[in-house]
Amino acid sequence: MYKSILKPLLFLLSPERAHHFSTTSFGILNAVPILGSLVRKMLHYENTNLQKSVFGIDFPNPVGLAAGFDKDGQYINSFSKLGFGFYEVGTVTPLAQEGNAQPRLFRLPKDEALINRMGFNNGGVDTLVKALQQVKNRKDIIIGGNIGKNKLTPNEKAVDDYLICFKKLFDYVDYFVVNVSSPNTPGLRSLQEKGPLSHILNTLQQENQIKGRPKPILLKIAPDLTEGQLDDIIEIVQDTNLAGLIATNTTIERNLANTDSADVEQIGKGGLSGKPVADRSTEVISYIAQKSKGTIPIVGVGGIHSAAEAKRKLDAGASLIQIYSALVYEGPFLVKRIKKGLA
Repeated sequence: MYKSILKPLLFLLSPERAHHFSTTSFGILNAVPILGSLVRKMLHYENTNLQKSVFGIDFPNPVGLAAGFDKDGQYINSFSKLGFGFYEVGTVTPLAQEGNAQPRLFRLPKDEALINRMGFNNGGVDTLVKALQQVKNRKDIIIGGNIGKNKLTPNEKAVDDYLICFKKLFDYVDYFVVNVSSPNTPGLRSLQEKGPLSHILNTLQQENQIKGRPKPILLKIAPDLTEGQLDDIIEIVQDTNLAGLIATNTTIERNLANTDSADVEQIGKGGLSGKPVADRSTEVISYIAQKSKGTIPIVGVGGIHSAAEAKRKLDAGASLIQIYSALVYEGPFLVKRIKKGLA
C-alpha cells in the first residue's frame, strides 16, 4: 500500500513538506483510538531473541530511529509505535535556529537516497525538554539525545554548547550522542580532530561522573574519515571512556550515487544518505570493530533498507542499528520487516 499509493502521493510534495505532512498525519491517525489500535496491531512484532543489552541499557530490539527525523521530540508518542527498540531525538542545540535556507532536502529516487543540508534546524534544547516531559509511557521507550552546537558559536566555545544541552537533557534521555560529524554546519567536522574532540568529550564525561547515575555517551562520526583519523577516534573513545560510537553520519562524497552527476551537482552541498552510503558505513564499522578487537559498542547506520542490510551491519561488528532515509522509500512497515528478518 505504501509503495503503490502513499509514496507516489508523498513524492508529489517537496521532501520537507512531505515529511511534515506524513508525521502530522500519522500522529492524528494514532490519536483516534480505533485507528491507532489497528495501526499498532499491524505494525507490532516482538521476539525475545531480538533483545540486546548494550552499554548498560536493555533494548527490546536492535532497530532504532536515527537522529534528524524528530529533532524536537514532537512525534515520540506516535512514531515510537512503529516498533523501534530505541528512538533518538535531535540534533538539538542550546538556542533555536532555523537552519539553512530552503530547499535543503532532496530526493535521489534512482539511488533511493537523500541529500540534506538542513543545518541543525531545531527549536532549541528547552523546546525539546518540554516535549520529552509530555512523552507517555516513558519507561517503555528508550530515548537518546543527539546534541550539537549552534551555527554562530565559534569552535573554541563549542564545548559550552554541548555542555548546556547535556545538562538540560540529562534527566530526560537514556543516552547521549555527541554530533561533530554533520557536514551542514560550517567548521563542525573540524571538531573531529583529536585535540578539540578530546576536550569536548572529557568535559562531558567530567560532568557525567558528577551525576549519581552517569548516562552512556556516544560519538557520531562521519563516513569520510581516513583510517588514520579512525585510529585517532578509537584512541579517543578509549581514553575518554566513551560508551560507544555511531557509524556513520551522511557523506559529502558524490561518486557513490548513480544519479546523473549533473543533477547531483545542481543540488549542491549537503550530506548524502541512503543506499549509496551503505558499503562505506559498513566498512567503517568493520574497521573499528577489528581495530578495537570488539571492545567498542557500535550503532550502525547508513543505507539500511532491508533485513539483509541490517544483518550485514551487525555481522560487521555493530551491536545496534538505526534507520531514517529508508523509511522515505520503504515506508513504516520497514521496521517490522527488519525485525522479522533478524529474528
